[in-house]
Order: sequence, then C-alpha cells, then structure tokens
Amino acid sequence: MVRVLIIDDEKHCCDNLQWLLKQYCPELEVAGVCNSAEKGLEQIRQLQPQLVFLDVEMQGMNGFEMLEALTDINFDIIFTTAFNQYAIRAIRFGALDYLLKPVDKDELREAVEKCLNRTQHNSLKQLTALLTHVQKNTDAAFQKIALPTLHGFELVAVSSIILCESSSNYTDVKLSDGRHMVISRTLKDVEELLDRSPFLRVHNSYLVNLDYAIRYVKGEGGYLVLNNEITVPVSRSKKEELLKFITHLSG
Repeated sequence: MVRVLIIDDEKHCCDNLQWLLKQYCPELEVAGVCNSAEKGLEQIRQLQPQLVFLDVEMQGMNGFEMLEALTDINFDIIFTTAFNQYAIRAIRFGALDYLLKPVDKDELREAVEKCLNRTQHNSLKQLTALLTHVQKNTDAAFQKIALPTLHGFELVAVSSIILCESSSNYTDVKLSDGRHMVISRTLKDVEELLDRSPFLRVHNSYLVNLDYAIRYVKGEGGYLVLNNEITVPVSRSKKEELLKFITHLSG
C-alpha cells in the first residue's frame, strides 16, 4: 500500500478526496489529513508519506511556500487547485500532476497512475523546475525559469531570453550569451509561462523579448530586428499589437 497524506484547508474537499481514493484507488492508504500547511509540515515529518495531495491555495501558507519550507522532499506530489491560473501554468510546465477541483474520478485515477509509474529521481527534478517558477508572496514575477532539456533542467534568467522559435512540439530558445537550446515544450506552453511584458508573440512561430528589439521595418512583410541583427517576421494579425507596444515606448 502507498501511504498518502492529504493537505487542504477545505474540509469538504478533504472528505471528497478521501472518498474518491477509497472507491477508485485501492492501492493507496490515507495515513493523515491536514487542514493547513503548517499542520502538513508536521505530518510529513511524522508520517513519512509516499504521496501527498497538496492544495495550492490555502490560508496563511500556500502549497508552494510549504514545499520551500521543507529541507528534504522524498515523496511524490499531486497538486489540487480550484482557480489559480498561474499555479496551473507553473505546474504544467514542470510536468507535475495536478487536479482541478472538484476532483473528477477519472482524472484522479490517471494522475495516480502517472505518479506511481514515475521514478522518484524524475519527480524531484520536476519539482525543482516548478519551484524555480514560484516566488514567495507573489505569483506575478520570477527571475529564473527551468527549461526542460534532454539531460534535465537548465536554469536561465528570464531577462536573458531573446527569442523563442517554434519547432513542431519543441521550442528553440535563443539566449543573450549566444547559446540556444531546444526544449521539450511547445511554443504555446512557453508563451503561457512568459505571458507578460516584454514578451510578445509576434508570429505563429516566434515569441520575442521586446527588450532586445532594435527596429521595426514596416511593410506587407514587416519584420523586427533584434540584437545581433536577428530578424523575425511579424504576422499581419500581430502588427497592431506590436505597434501599440512601440507607441507606448515613444511616450
């Protein structure tokens, strides 16, 4: 049996999840239920769970802050959340499992099976990737992101990303130091994570950091010129949005 701990500050969510686990996941045994992150920290140390269902949004300390407070994470995690879109983006980018509330029995079963089949080593790497996206006391800003490569995760400063180019189900990321890396995420995934100024999707295949833009050349086939004379086409549908950004810069 796999020892499970549920951490959620909403009692009805805990009760519902317990019932679903009993009905549809017989290989799991609920060893404890906690209604706060603080209590969760105590129970993790005492019960040594193998799998934790962790609510993202909780009063006082949220789920991400709770994980950052742990010195050793030797268990798998399935996050639960009701509405935090930033949290969902970060979790999905880190390739970790999450469940939207109210929890669906089929999605629960799928998440549990994925978690049980994943190695602990990969789980820890994925968790490290997630936590690099999350800053304490804010979900709006972060300094670094973890880019998933063939060999693990590469931590890069967000400000160093010049350009992201779509390559089927992969994305080619070009950095200010001249390096580039191909990551196993679609450009849409990267766009969702970097969904803030100064990043702008100027073309179906390109997401650019406009801090590196030098000039915009107008015309039917308009294009941007970035540092190192990198040129990027601007699609007709994105031209107006780009011009608004440029006009804002000119005051």
